[in-house]
Amino acid sequence: MVYNYHNETKHSQQRYARSLGYMDWATQPNPYRTYSDTRKIKLPLSFENKTLEYSQIFNQKKEDIISAPLCKEAISQFFQFSLGLAAIKEYGDQSWALRCNASSGNLQPSEAYLISNDIQGIDDGLFHYSPLEHSLELLSNANEELTLPKNSFLVCLSSIVWREAWKYGERAWRYTQLDCGHALKALEISASILGWKIEVLNTKDSSLQNLIGFDQSSRYVPEERELPDMLLLVSFDNDSKNNSNTIDIDNIRTTLEETYRGKANQLSRDWHKWDILEKIEDATLSDDLIKKEYKNDIYEINTYRETSFLAKDVVLNRRSAQAMDKDDANITKKEFETIISSVKSNNSAIHLVVFIHNVTDIEAGLYILVRNENHKVQLQSLFKEQFLWEKVDTQAGQLYKLEAGDFKFLSKAISCNQDIASHGAFTLGMLAEFTNQLEQYGASRYKQLYWDCGAIGQQLYLEATSLKLSATGIGCFLDDILHGTVGLKTNHFQSLYHFTIGRGLVDSRLSTKKPYKSN
Repeated sequence: MVYNYHNETKHSQQRYARSLGYMDWATQPNPYRTYSDTRKIKLPLSFENKTLEYSQIFNQKKEDIISAPLCKEAISQFFQFSLGLAAIKEYGDQSWALRCNASSGNLQPSEAYLISNDIQGIDDGLFHYSPLEHSLELLSNANEELTLPKNSFLVCLSSIVWREAWKYGERAWRYTQLDCGHALKALEISASILGWKIEVLNTKDSSLQNLIGFDQSSRYVPEERELPDMLLLVSFDNDSKNNSNTIDIDNIRTTLEETYRGKANQLSRDWHKWDILEKIEDATLSDDLIKKEYKNDIYEINTYRETSFLAKDVVLNRRSAQAMDKDDANITKKEFETIISSVKSNNSAIHLVVFIHNVTDIEAGLYILVRNENHKVQLQSLFKEQFLWEKVDTQAGQLYKLEAGDFKFLSKAISCNQDIASHGAFTLGMLAEFTNQLEQYGASRYKQLYWDCGAIGQQLYLEATSLKLSATGIGCFLDDILHGTVGLKTNHFQSLYHFTIGRGLVDSRLSTKKPYKSN
């Protein structure tokens, strides 16, 4: 099913993946999940809170980290600077909200749930985070037997694929998983600002559905299926005593009410059914703990970062550029190295195929950032024989020049003929080890590869923002044209996400307002 879905939803020169082909505005889904008849806990806004400078959240020594206490104010900042609203854009009589976590088409399929225990100012129990109101909705109190590791709480990320399917049709599942990765990285960054750390727990999907209450079908509209993606343990970064192995989600479920409060709001008045989306959702569910285990990429320390903005300002000012300035496209080598170093890794299944257009002191051409040296020999055997594989003199990772030349036209063609892919400083495609990952870990690994790509994308967004540059995630690309460009003829590696970085053009017709009114 994974291979079938992946091949069926590829864009190509002959056809795009199936969708309605037009915008059915009458069925546009509400981007906000709410639960009726629940008690709301209004969270205090954190705009005035002092935060570390952006580079500091990555470069602190473990013994120097000061963790914020677990209280309502810290929980508020944690959610506001990760999944909360960042700004309101207005054009004429139209307005729309932007969020800290990037989303394909700004459709926001990701939701978050909190399980609290011994957090000052917040009851013990299960809550839904509402970004529109910046509040917590109480779904269930917990009894006194709920016990989590000291100085910790749980967050569940979930997805509603209908929000993406409304616009993107059958390819929507891909974008939904990328957005989950964006949300994961946004939460990780927000946790780091507070001196906290995040661990993705090893869970069974059925247990996680039961824990959050998604199997209580009477509370949900069936056409707007919501499924859990991952369970996160958030804890003090300098506290080595927390042990995720003590988390038993089936036991935690017994401490909550049998039936939860609140009914989920209906997001659309009508729906278009895409059978393949439910099939791929079912195929990638897993109750096998060994195969379900997910560990996101470990990024290496970036020595290139210099003092820039406060971390909160970088998070709040992250945007997706709608167009790049082709007349001011050049960036310095150091800026390029800073950005690429931010996602440097040697344990990843994801590699970056990079089209460099305008970077000082780096020749224009086709490059690859190898993010797992164990894959290099295989990549060389699968790629075109004439490639140079010339190591670039940089500490930004294993960056190799494959072929020199002007790849602007080709990168634009690959990205569904979008100028934004050729008008920036560089564009990249995220190339994932595919067949071996699926055979080793099972079908659920398919969505986890997208999570990794989305997390890389969110990091690239923030890094570009910290340098006063612009970025945009590109979900519309011709999959096999990229593969043909490097010489791939098999499924051993597949392109899952594309990205471009440059200097964004500002649309002066739009006005920007604060996302929340003062408390």
